[in-house]
Amino acid sequence: MPRDAQLPAAERAVLRANPFAPPDETEPSATSRPRSLFGEILDWMLAPLLLLWPMSIAVTYLVAKTIANGPFDRGLETDTYVLARQIHPVNGVATLTLPEAARDFLTGDNIDKVFYQVIGTRGELVTGVSDLPLPSEDDRPQPGLVEFRDATLHGNDIRIAYTTVALPAGAGADAGQAVLVQVAETFDKRSALANEIIKGVILPQFVILPLAIVLVWFGLSRGLAPLTTLQSNLRTRRPDDLSPLEASSAPPEIEPLITSFNDLLTRLAQNIDLQKRFIADAAHQMKTPLAGLQMQAELALRHEVPPEVRRSLEQIGTGADQAARLVTQLLALARAENRMSGHVFSHVEVTHLARLAVRDWVRAALAKQMDLGYEPPDEPVFVEGNPIMLREMLSNVIDNAIRYTPAGGRITVRVRPQREADRVHIEVEDTGPGIAPAERPKVVERFYRILGREGDGSGLGLAIVREIATMHGGTLTLDDHVYQASPRLAGTLVSISLPISETTPCLP
Repeated sequence: MPRDAQLPAAERAVLRANPFAPPDETEPSATSRPRSLFGEILDWMLAPLLLLWPMSIAVTYLVAKTIANGPFDRGLETDTYVLARQIHPVNGVATLTLPEAARDFLTGDNIDKVFYQVIGTRGELVTGVSDLPLPSEDDRPQPGLVEFRDATLHGNDIRIAYTTVALPAGAGADAGQAVLVQVAETFDKRSALANEIIKGVILPQFVILPLAIVLVWFGLSRGLAPLTTLQSNLRTRRPDDLSPLEASSAPPEIEPLITSFNDLLTRLAQNIDLQKRFIADAAHQMKTPLAGLQMQAELALRHEVPPEVRRSLEQIGTGADQAARLVTQLLALARAENRMSGHVFSHVEVTHLARLAVRDWVRAALAKQMDLGYEPPDEPVFVEGNPIMLREMLSNVIDNAIRYTPAGGRITVRVRPQREADRVHIEVEDTGPGIAPAERPKVVERFYRILGREGDGSGLGLAIVREIATMHGGTLTLDDHVYQASPRLAGTLVSISLPISETTPCLP
């Protein structure tokens, strides 16, 4: 059932409206990953630009047609005036006295078709095209004024300029009547000019538009550069660096984000301090009574007691020792898993560190008649890390080898630098029963123990080793250590790979 199924509808809507709320693991993830801020801004800037571009082309074409109509309308107007001046009354009838050369010039356009028409005072055709559309009586202009309209003739769109001519009084013309003069032409030259104008406007846009997109991309990249700088700052920080970010130098838009992040770092540091205090208190409160219990068992064993009591006291002492070891490992695991718990990293000499770790376990190895050896490299090797945690890591590997290797076995600790890869391999090999390949991914988990395996381990040793190695940028590898060819017996080879840091050694 979803986590908000029992909430009221209003509260459920508020909960689901927050896109930054942690995901509900009980519901299947049906939403895709949110898009990047850069892509979102780029889309909202380019989408209107690409949408407005065709609209701008259409508007530009209309403006181009208007511009193209201007000079050609003036030419039609001039032709109409010239034609109107050539109308004279003859015996009360309007007559056009136009020389043949003028007629040829008027209709001699090699691109457009030109038509003219003169309608007399009685509506008769004086000259020109008979089927040229006539304007209505109300639309006829005053004598001397030229007006324009669009019409269609023979399936062609035409532009018509028309005016009226009043005949002189006493010329025998009907009173109140005027001669209608019309000159028309097709739109071929106008369309050609409009196309030339639109080409001159649109073709540069094919260069300007990609350039504008590049400039928008560059501007966004520059504008989001503070976010990239913030991301780089966070990625290059050490895991234990909880110092606040500098908010005063950030842009005002992301300053609240940085302030909130600094508040989160402050709360995180407080929680880590509480955990560290808890770990210290737990170590003191748990180890002290266990040590007292073990001491009391050892003191009781010094006296004469019945055999069954002696066995109980020995079991009490062994159990107290194992419990103390378990507490120590739990605390070490808690410190290792809490990678930002304030561990100070320094430059550590691995050869010396491994020697100290081997020396700590010599007595335990001799108690089981084991050969515990150490093979140092020919030169010092340095790594960057916490000396206490690294020594704890090596101690757990050697402790595991001693616990699970039969008495009389052999354990070898080796430091093997690999300069070409800038890595150093710390290897611990034993002649124990080995770890089957299927069990190797499991033995590094907490509290996992191989069934049927002898030993009093807690199942935390390799988990601690893996956590500390990961904290130092290293890896843990488990493999076979074949120490006898026939019959083939496979011990365990534990290899820890750490990055090399060339600097002055810091001895733990």
